[in-house]
Amino acid sequence: MKTIIVGGGAAGMMAAIAAAGCGDHVCLLEKNEKLGKKLFITGKGRCNVTNAGDLDTLLANVRENGKFLYSAFYRFDNRAVMNFLEQAGCPLKIERGDRVFPVSDHSSDVIAAFSRELKRRGVEILLHTEVKELVTDENICRGVELSDGRTLYADRCIICTGGLSYPSTGSTGDGYRFARETGHQVMDCTPALVPLEAAESWCRSLAGLSLKNVSIRMTGGSRELYHGFGEMLFTHFGISGPLVLSASSYFSPTGGTALHIDLKPALCAEQLDKRLLRDFEENKNRNFKNALSGLFPAKLVPVMVELSGIQPEKKVNEITREERRAFVKSIKDLMLTITGVRGFSEAVITKGGIHLKDVNASTMESKKVKGLYFAGEVLNLDAMTGGFNLQIAWSTGYSAGYHEG
Repeated sequence: MKTIIVGGGAAGMMAAIAAAGCGDHVCLLEKNEKLGKKLFITGKGRCNVTNAGDLDTLLANVRENGKFLYSAFYRFDNRAVMNFLEQAGCPLKIERGDRVFPVSDHSSDVIAAFSRELKRRGVEILLHTEVKELVTDENICRGVELSDGRTLYADRCIICTGGLSYPSTGSTGDGYRFARETGHQVMDCTPALVPLEAAESWCRSLAGLSLKNVSIRMTGGSRELYHGFGEMLFTHFGISGPLVLSASSYFSPTGGTALHIDLKPALCAEQLDKRLLRDFEENKNRNFKNALSGLFPAKLVPVMVELSGIQPEKKVNEITREERRAFVKSIKDLMLTITGVRGFSEAVITKGGIHLKDVNASTMESKKVKGLYFAGEVLNLDAMTGGFNLQIAWSTGYSAGYHEG
């Protein structure tokens, strides 16, 4: 049996390995000059390959349509991914939040492991090879037509072209076009796991400042949309960082979205008030603006002074109880007005994609076109940060490539 795989990213490489393992002659087509271009920059070049949590954890971190992944996760789960990579010569380590990385912290080692295994299994790899359209006949996929005019025929074609995020890596939505042209429904695509834009000007003055161990809440009107704990970063347009990327999946463009930052989540308001009293006692003859160095990073001090409403030159021993308590509240609930998300060029993944009702959850085969399969980000599946999106790619890629007989 001959299998063509379109797209040499995470899902595509795994699909190729699974299909070759079933004895297929596999041809992997990639329009870039090398495989795994997006994988190379994943996790700032460290590549969070999966999450070591249990199955319930994996499913709980899929934003929507988690049930669709039951079969794929059971067939090729996170342990299978980890075993595969280690046996292919890429040792792994588990970090905070059960995130799994190569011991070397180099994504290139993950790609090298796949490249070795693809070669070992005899997969034919064609780089600089772009697919123009699918060749179908009476709802059966017969192969692909390339942009140079050639036609390649196969018994099975697996589309692993990714989404729209990081278009510089080749993710330009080809798979969505192939799907539409063959009668599949494609859900609206939006950037996900993406930095957020904020209205407040003081936010821009903090550009480059990273805050660790903070807590955030995202609200829409009176409703809490998301809460989490971790690390965030101020930027020239708003905020970013792991915590913010996760929150972005819950952003609603309908308006009224706010982000509340608790700068001292380890202390309740009463404990923080006592901490302030101690700090003020130690600095009782100093100006307010000069008495906060033990509480915040230097870059944050002038912003917090301004937001407090307390005169910067006011002596600490003259600050009233009411002023101090209001300051505690601003520390525990530093609010930003979220105006939007950044574009696909800064998004880790794409939300939306091929409607899952058109795809067999066990095999990833199209329900509309025989011999046509879809895997990875091209599907309407997205998850939180922490290795969960790559696990979706590995599992769906493996399911698409694997077959009985």
